[in-house]
Amino acid sequence: MFRSPSEIQVTSRQIPKWERIPNTSIQSKPLLIYHGAFNASPSELKSHFNSIGEVEPQWVYGMFPQSHFHSTTHEVLGVVSGSARLCFAGEGNPERFEPTVQMGDLMIVPAGVSHRLLDELGSGGSFKMVGAYPKNKVWDMCYGKQGEEEKVKGIERVDWFHQDPLFGADGPALHV
Repeated sequence: MFRSPSEIQVTSRQIPKWERIPNTSIQSKPLLIYHGAFNASPSELKSHFNSIGEVEPQWVYGMFPQSHFHSTTHEVLGVVSGSARLCFAGEGNPERFEPTVQMGDLMIVPAGVSHRLLDELGSGGSFKMVGAYPKNKVWDMCYGKQGEEEKVKGIERVDWFHQDPLFGADGPALHV
């Protein structure tokens, strides 16, 4: 089951650059969290993403426990089981954002926004997400280290979504 945009709460967060992590400073597109947006199995969420056609699901897994960001693409993460506390913006950043997400939440993580798992809540190993990326995009891994400057410059060329990855023609991602 997928709720309509009018039925969900959306958290929108701009996160300034911190040290070598650009966060939302380059494109000014916010981190978005759609709370309680769906109740679906991994295969149902993958099928739904495919039916909308904006992103391609690529994996079902938890979140990497080291702060990282992608310079080549935005990332869509749909929580299909469990709950966790995540960190966006870099764990040493005084302006970091540490939300708790749970089954049914969907996150749109703009290119350049650092993210990592802080704590898996509940029984071990139950936190899982479907990770999806815009069609024909290949994700990379950046860690905010020296030598990544050229990759970071490429973020300004990463296109935003033409459709909302979850809602299609009229969703929150189109109004930012």
